[in-house]
Amino acid sequence: MNETAVTSGSRRFCVVQFEFPWVLGPADGRYTIREHLGETPSHVLVLRVLGAAERRRLLGRRRRGRAIEATPDQPPEPVVTTRATLVDTAALDGYEAASRWLGEADLDALAAVALARLNRVLHAHRVASADPFVREVALGQALVVRVGFGDGARVADGRWDRARELAHAAPAAGMTRPRAAALRPQERLAALLAGRDVALACEELTLRVRLDVDAGRLREAALGLRVAFEAALAELEPWRDGAGLAGRLAELGGRREEVGAAADAALQGGLDDEQTAVVGAVLGRIEAALRARVVGEGL
Repeated sequence: MNETAVTSGSRRFCVVQFEFPWVLGPADGRYTIREHLGETPSHVLVLRVLGAAERRRLLGRRRRGRAIEATPDQPPEPVVTTRATLVDTAALDGYEAASRWLGEADLDALAAVALARLNRVLHAHRVASADPFVREVALGQALVVRVGFGDGARVADGRWDRARELAHAAPAAGMTRPRAAALRPQERLAALLAGRDVALACEELTLRVRLDVDAGRLREAALGLRVAFEAALAELEPWRDGAGLAGRLAELGGRREEVGAAADAALQGGLDDEQTAVVGAVLGRIEAALRARVVGEGL
């Protein structure tokens, strides 16, 4: 796993680098990524945790089952930063060619593709470690995003010769939306905490399906959609009239056979294009129905 496909020399390698203010999960090191079994590595991921605070005395006490006395106005603990560098193993022919590439590159597109590959690694780590708390990441969560290039020795260590830093591509939630839309999640959160509303099981299930769809995990999405679909039909029934969901629920109910067929295909190994389209369309209709319930309730 810790092999590397990049070497030093006159060639330059393209990199996309992210920094996140937490430990992503996999141990520090270099991880090769192959698109298909038997192919040469397409990318190398270099992970390194930076700025981890040393608290050996505290950790030693905790291992012995003892707590330490906390003091008022304690300063916040320093946070760790994980630097994740995606290296493209297809080399460019020297510094000048790499500089031209960097000047012409679509940085946002490169960052999006690199983030998808990073999330593939995190998903694989979650499965391998059987740790449900390992999470995938979004572009807006990164402290910094850089696109650049370097020689083999530098990029193998998570460094670069030249790089351009992206403007924060995804502001905090709500920053680019109308004020009314931005406030609605806060209003609903208040309602949930006050007991004036309830979080439906189908909402969490639908979010998981959305994550799988966006990550390209279509089998998992189709299987999860069947459960989210049935839960949504059952849980939204009390709001059929009050929130004006009758038409939406009738439409969804008519697609039960398609949803079941897509899930059955996923169990058999894969979905065709039509079934993939069904998963995306039905997921969108469930999401629309959930939004309509919230709006109809004035939350």
